[in-house]
Amino acid sequence: MGEASVTPGTRARRLSGLGELVYEVANADAHAQTWSVPSGVDGDWERVTAGAFATDVSGVAKGLVAAGVGEGDRVLLVADNHHDWVRVAFAVWTVRAVLVPLPSVASAERVAHVVRSARPAAAVVEGRRAHRVVAGMQRELPDLGRVWRLTPGLPEVVSLGAYMDASAVRFRREAASAEDPAVIAFPLSTVSRSMRGVVLTHGALLAAGADVVDRMWPRLSALDPGAASALLDEPLSQAQGLASLVACVAGRVRVGLGRPGALRASLGEFRPTVVVCGASLLTSVYDEQRAAAKSTGWDSLGTFNASVDAAVQFDRSPKKGAWRRLSRSMYDWSFSKVREVFGGRVHLIVCWGGALPEKLDAFYTGVGMPVMQVWGCAETAGVFAANGPDERVAGSVGRALPGREVWASREGEVFVRGGAVFSGYWDDGEGSRSAFREGWLATGLAAEVDGDGVVWPRGRVRVQSASAAVPGRFVAGAAAAGPGVGGPAQVGPAPGGEVRGGEQAPGGAGAGGGLERRAVGPAPAAPAGPAAAQGASEGAATMELPVVGGSAPGGGAVGPVEPSDAELVAGLEARLRAHPLISQVMVIVEGRPFASALVTLVRDQLEYWRLVNGRPLSMAAEEIAGDRDLLREVQGLVYEANRSVPRRLAVRSFHVLAEEFTAQSGLVLASGELRREAVLRAFSEEIEGLYRSRP
Repeated sequence: MGEASVTPGTRARRLSGLGELVYEVANADAHAQTWSVPSGVDGDWERVTAGAFATDVSGVAKGLVAAGVGEGDRVLLVADNHHDWVRVAFAVWTVRAVLVPLPSVASAERVAHVVRSARPAAAVVEGRRAHRVVAGMQRELPDLGRVWRLTPGLPEVVSLGAYMDASAVRFRREAASAEDPAVIAFPLSTVSRSMRGVVLTHGALLAAGADVVDRMWPRLSALDPGAASALLDEPLSQAQGLASLVACVAGRVRVGLGRPGALRASLGEFRPTVVVCGASLLTSVYDEQRAAAKSTGWDSLGTFNASVDAAVQFDRSPKKGAWRRLSRSMYDWSFSKVREVFGGRVHLIVCWGGALPEKLDAFYTGVGMPVMQVWGCAETAGVFAANGPDERVAGSVGRALPGREVWASREGEVFVRGGAVFSGYWDDGEGSRSAFREGWLATGLAAEVDGDGVVWPRGRVRVQSASAAVPGRFVAGAAAAGPGVGGPAQVGPAPGGEVRGGEQAPGGAGAGGGLERRAVGPAPAAPAGPAAAQGASEGAATMELPVVGGSAPGGGAVGPVEPSDAELVAGLEARLRAHPLISQVMVIVEGRPFASALVTLVRDQLEYWRLVNGRPLSMAAEEIAGDRDLLREVQGLVYEANRSVPRRLAVRSFHVLAEEFTAQSGLVLASGELRREAVLRAFSEEIEGLYRSRP
């Protein structure tokens, strides 16, 4: 394991590239078990040693070289999490090529855009649809040489380099530099259809992974050598998944990737000591346990609630005295059920995204599975703040990682400087420059930073730091100020050494777009303290809204002719359709006591929403359309659109449909216009339900 005083992160930072990470681990102990792969037999997992994995990576790397992949060439990888994904990724980094990852659910439009933008020299693609799209572009893009289908073991790639000398790969690996680009990540978005690639270097990803594993090390080091094993449920095609992967490899934590659509089964079979996931997994397990208690009677529900309170109070108590330990032990039988869902051996939960409520954060920690929330964006290699075992603050994402400074502007936007900040957007110099304000990265995230430097997430302002046409669209409400603004909240020394009161935040505080502000996650707010209320809407895909509308016709209208009700309704529908998540809208007014609406969603954007918000791969489109968080997003859009119409035309309830209206179903004319009467007939039951449920 090397020097006792050297942390895993310190060793990782010394490396010149991500490819070196594999061989460094193998040279230290070739027989160390570093990977677990589902065998497909009775839920068994086969363990892979560091030496065997290094050999596998070399085989794929030789195949890439034999296929003509040169230094700096891009390699497209369209696939979901599994062991072959990892083999391809490390092989690409070993030969100093650049990985361009996409999930297998990426739409044909998205795949085509990324291929045209990145112009890869080769592609490894999972699934017939994506393979057909990429292979069909070879005539258009002569640079795209090989397009392989991803099959177990990657025999087509490995066979090309079977007789190649390993020195060709070694020379490339040894020439790697921390400044070399390693990944062009295209973050998933339901806020903007613009897709720009975030360029992350080897050094940035190594630093991000090293900082995360060092922050968690006080807890991981308590395990016996070789006992640490992690199940990763974060998409490897995104920056947070990549940072998690690097952190686990650097920390010598055996890695398993959950089987698509079978995460719960993977937890029980793999029985990890570390779980790397999003907030949705923890929330769903808690909801299921509570629902199970409720189904057996109110006494059981009362007992469950009491056990939750005991766990939360135990975690919040600064002193774990004998009486408090005794009170907690009374409910250990209940806690054991929760621990068994995760395999019964979890020593640490790393939760990405900063979306876990304080109560659940404290509950799981009180149960005996400490939760460390981690937060960041693609432009910061997935992370810039994280909780640690020695300084954890429930409900927050902890403090900035070493070498980083974090500010929250008066409008609530987070600015970051230092650490693993990205090197720019791919083929977009202007966008790269506009992402920074006076040397600080504008993350597009909303948060508060308290006097102790603890970061409290409050949602998102924009999907990417420079994606808005007008820089500086902020969420109002936070009290802290940003760089160059009076009254800063900071982690680290003050930038520029000067505070200039009364100046505008970097980039200008442009008018906050209400629809954009609510587009991803719950609407950001500025509660006084960490325990912000988590308002959850009831119901499936149907929601009701308070009566909110604009002024009555005639109030300040411009021009001699007021718009008709039909024109106002058409305008309201158009405002809703302008959002990338919304496909079609039909507002129903005539002959009804109030206005309601049917809303359909863009199918591929629905898949992106699922991935961004950490929902399982097995979740059907109908379930996603009924998800409470998604309904809250649509609710915010409708609420804002209602401001453009008189009170009598404001939509009070709506129903979300997973499938779009199509011409084949007879609901859409050739012009794209809805056949309203046909839609009314086809969905009469859903429409009547909107009025039955309204008091």
